[in-house]
Amino acid sequence: MKKEYPFDPSIKHQLIIAIGMALWIFTFLYFTEPLDVSELYDNERLFILALYGLLGALCYVSILPIQYYLFKNNKERWLFVHEISFFLVFIVWSFLVMRSFYLYVVVRGEPNPYSLYYYLTSIFLPAVLTIFPIVLIGRFGFGKYKNKQIEEQKIEIKGDGNYEGIRLLLSDLIALEASDNYVEIHFQDNGTYKKQLIRARLSHLEKSLPTMMRTHRSYLINPMHFLSYKTDAGKLGLILSHEIFIPVSKTYTSITKETLNFTTN
Repeated sequence: MKKEYPFDPSIKHQLIIAIGMALWIFTFLYFTEPLDVSELYDNERLFILALYGLLGALCYVSILPIQYYLFKNNKERWLFVHEISFFLVFIVWSFLVMRSFYLYVVVRGEPNPYSLYYYLTSIFLPAVLTIFPIVLIGRFGFGKYKNKQIEEQKIEIKGDGNYEGIRLLLSDLIALEASDNYVEIHFQDNGTYKKQLIRARLSHLEKSLPTMMRTHRSYLINPMHFLSYKTDAGKLGLILSHEIFIPVSKTYTSITKETLNFTTN
């Protein structure tokens, strides 16, 4: 099974990471002076080092579309392999930008700039080992905080058995279907439709889930997953997400229409 990795897609938090990295790059370069900036005036040196920090932040922000493409393409799941891939792209892209900035801005016109090998092994990689852990910690921390928020928002549907039940977001719960002394839970997990059977009574679950709406003595639905009405053999039914058909009994026809028409308007 592919291992998931804590991830927060918030643009605001990604920008905070970029700003923090810019400040850290500036601080690191200011105190270590690994570049040919010692001969510059103080104001020039500060300006160059600030630009290095800004470039680092821009490199990070500029590849965020790749991050969101991977996230969306994998049904909004972020895996450990995605995190590794993101960092590899980030490192390569940052090296190309930083090397170009060094050659064409910092030592432009100078006869003996650092060689590519020396710049890579003695300047860039040591900086990576010092600076990038801060980015890693920031991303991991925001990701864990995001996961904690999601867990706190989840509801728990408990069965009668000691270990029966499921935790999920209310927005992922589609419908509950009674079958004798069991209830089949229709839900989605990262956009994929799933079902789970637990030993429980629908009437008991209805009391603990007030936002669910009864359409039939054997069905409770989540109104936010309603798509359309459908008449089958003269009987009214509903189409929910993932094309799930739910019957509506005559007893609940009026209240179902009233509620759904209100929530969709």
